[in-house]
Amino acid sequence: MAVQRRFPRPAVTGGLLLTLTTALVAQLGPAAAVAEAQQVSATAGSTRPVGTVRITEGQVAEAAPGGTILYPSVTSCLTVTVRLRGGAKVGAHASLFQVPGAYRSDEILAAVKRRVGARAVTAVEVRGAVGAWHPGYFTRAVESYPEGEPVPVPTEADPQGLARAVAGGLGLPPSVRVSVEDVPDGDQTVN
Repeated sequence: MAVQRRFPRPAVTGGLLLTLTTALVAQLGPAAAVAEAQQVSATAGSTRPVGTVRITEGQVAEAAPGGTILYPSVTSCLTVTVRLRGGAKVGAHASLFQVPGAYRSDEILAAVKRRVGARAVTAVEVRGAVGAWHPGYFTRAVESYPEGEPVPVPTEADPQGLARAVAGGLGLPPSVRVSVEDVPDGDQTVN
């Protein structure tokens, strides 16, 4: 005799979340989809803890209010964390050299700006290998220089130049503070 089990029908929110997560994995890849699913879960009224959003090289994602961003293996990279009114954070892991299928350094600030949209920005934190970055890498990626054309190479750290480049790329008003911090190699965690 076969036993038939009846399972409760999933709530619309849970089914919607599963459908969105599946579509996001297909479209964005697993890492970006996890960040998207956490954001959808937080906005869909889920009672689960918010958790950590992992942002790898060349990626942009968002942590819900109360969530944490983990930037793994920041060596020659810079991270850009945009703090929004209400507690959410939009993060970007900018890489000196493009990772296949990810944003180049001259595309990443535009992706952050799109993700932020019209929401109010309270602060921006730039951290990582400050001395390895020329502010111009945010407007023209290293890969975009043809063979024989010199690529600008920083001769010393330029935190003010990086702050101006990030503020300009994000279209921030002068009242929003952009801090820049040289951080040794390793994982970065932003609460």
